[in-house]
Amino acid sequence: MQTAQEFQNGQVLLIDKPLHWTSFQVVNKLRWEIRRAFNLKKIKVGHAGTLDPLATGLLVICTGKMTKQIDTFQGQIKEYTGTFVLGSTTPSYDLETEIDQTFPTEHITEALVKETTSQFIGDIQQFPPVFSALKKDGKRLYEFARAGEEVEIPSRNVNISEFEITKMEGLNVEFRVVCSKGTYIRSLANDFGTALNSGAHLSVLRRTKIGDFDVADALTPEKFIALLPST
Repeated sequence: MQTAQEFQNGQVLLIDKPLHWTSFQVVNKLRWEIRRAFNLKKIKVGHAGTLDPLATGLLVICTGKMTKQIDTFQGQIKEYTGTFVLGSTTPSYDLETEIDQTFPTEHITEALVKETTSQFIGDIQQFPPVFSALKKDGKRLYEFARAGEEVEIPSRNVNISEFEITKMEGLNVEFRVVCSKGTYIRSLANDFGTALNSGAHLSVLRRTKIGDFDVADALTPEKFIALLPST
């Protein structure tokens, strides 16, 4: 494990974010534990790309002087795996909120699902979810959404280079996506359901890669903390 000086000079830590943790909680926990282990008054720690609490997988955490590289890491291509549930939607496009609408699914076949992925390859316009941490007029979008206030969100251009259906079981569709910075997989789930003349929401999401970084090389917060010197 690195020394206090090495953490301050700058390290890149690959962390496998647990379910229900916020990215902010992971950063706070690691900062506190590094400070405790080395008796430091302060140390810079930040992450290169937020994961929703209901997502798991790769968080790139930077310490010390490496925090200056966060923007570079954030801009890299990302890979996700997960599951869409067909036939129903939620306001948040995932399981953070309850199902609000259901739709017919009798017309959906595995061939249609696989064929529909082609509509989302390349540069596409995407609307971020209203339940997101993006800011408008100084407020997070989810604050407007939770207050029941409608707000206009501009679409954004994102790029999806790979979109593969890896398994279908009933209404559950497992996928793998390789995409640019700024892509919302929740929005992709919602748009995919619309393209199928049905509905869909995200039930599972895992980030597996950021650039050359792979979740296979990541540690859970607990395993990382266990490697730190104990006081």
